[in-house]
Amino acid sequence: MTERALSPGRTALRVLAHPLRSRLLAQLRVHGAATATELARALETNTGATSYHLRQLAEVGLIEDSGEGTGRRRVWQAVVPTGPGETTADAPDPDDPDDVAAANWLARDYLEHFTGRAGDWLDERTGWDAPWQSVLGLEDHLVLVTAEQMTALREELVEVLERYRRLGQGNPQAKRVSVYTCALPVSRS
Repeated sequence: MTERALSPGRTALRVLAHPLRSRLLAQLRVHGAATATELARALETNTGATSYHLRQLAEVGLIEDSGEGTGRRRVWQAVVPTGPGETTADAPDPDDPDDVAAANWLARDYLEHFTGRAGDWLDERTGWDAPWQSVLGLEDHLVLVTAEQMTALREELVEVLERYRRLGQGNPQAKRVSVYTCALPVSRS
């Protein structure tokens, strides 16, 4: 994945709120650069639809051509945020019902994707070496914070994750790991 500042605005949110597009971006983020044909095979769809939706994602800066392809064979890669607080799409405009609907759809799609990934881990964890089994999986931590403190906590977590993004590069024992964060309120009071 390449790193650069993203500023696609609300357009990216609406473009990403599509089942195939969200899966294409997830596939590129998790598994790395790929061609439309490879992505179509992985997602069990056709290359025409895949190519069309890849171009839509590229237009708003969520993915880009890696430059590694030859001729008509383009290799796509996800573009990742370069700093704390940057995301792949801006927050929805609360006064725009289409933005709110796109954000809600995308959040539920993300949750479904996470549930599938977590379920896959539960199914296959016993096949992993013991050190990996003890450090991967689900956990939660209860904190008591204000909104400002939660903002600072989130920014610190993003900074830590950025430090570890490529720490294992070149080490044959290193594995690609998705680290999900999800801060949820316990109650309104």
